[in-house]
Amino acid sequence: MDDGNVAPRVLDNKRDASKYRVLVEIASRQPAVSQGEVADELGVTSQAVSEYVRELVEIGYVEKGGRGRYEVTKEGVDWLINRTDALSEFVSHVSDDVLGSVDVDAAIAAGDLSEGDTVGLAMRDGVLHAVPEGGSATAVVVTNGSAGDVVGVTDFDGVVEYDPGTVTVVPVPVVTEGDSPNVDPIEERLDSNGLLAVSGTEAYALTLSSDLDPDLQFGTVTGVPQAALRGLDVLLVVSSDELSRHTTQLREKGIRYEVHDPARE
Repeated sequence: MDDGNVAPRVLDNKRDASKYRVLVEIASRQPAVSQGEVADELGVTSQAVSEYVRELVEIGYVEKGGRGRYEVTKEGVDWLINRTDALSEFVSHVSDDVLGSVDVDAAIAAGDLSEGDTVGLAMRDGVLHAVPEGGSATAVVVTNGSAGDVVGVTDFDGVVEYDPGTVTVVPVPVVTEGDSPNVDPIEERLDSNGLLAVSGTEAYALTLSSDLDPDLQFGTVTGVPQAALRGLDVLLVVSSDELSRHTTQLREKGIRYEVHDPARE
């Protein structure tokens, strides 16, 4: 038997595929197996399940006991493993070799675009944009779209040129360490083109006491580095007990950052 042909047989032959699914259901429910429940799960009639079970018993993949008790035999387990391994290889082939060769990413159209257009790729506000006038990196549009629409792009060539952002970290003392600093130094460092992220109750309270509106409040340990990697500058106001978690992640991701402690300046 050629294992390379197993997956197509399971997928293309309806009876073989149904027998596989019935055997999986028996294995998951044994020893007390309700053929009615199996039928409901698979969306077929109880009579169809009964026929498949009888065939599985006849070929030695299932052993029948009394009063609706069934068990998958060693031969049945081997058959399942063989088919499952082949299916896994087939899925990997489709994912890696077929779909992987036609990768399609999403981008924001920076103008009116039509399927087949060659466009430039640019990172703007941390989001990939498809630019009609071209650029250092190019791709081919696979869906039509107007300015502001999401379009699919593929056939990438070149490298998208943009500078990673910088993270400015402002620690805020926890409640047991003393008073929070004045909010003025934070406002002075907030770039109107950047993001404001806060982490920790003390940091949130400090921004809440002003007119500052955080862009990112949850998941900042991973969100702040991701924003910087996409070219955005970030001001991170963080309670001191959360400081090391954030700086460790920034170092590991290779993000440029500076810590400015208002209490020491």
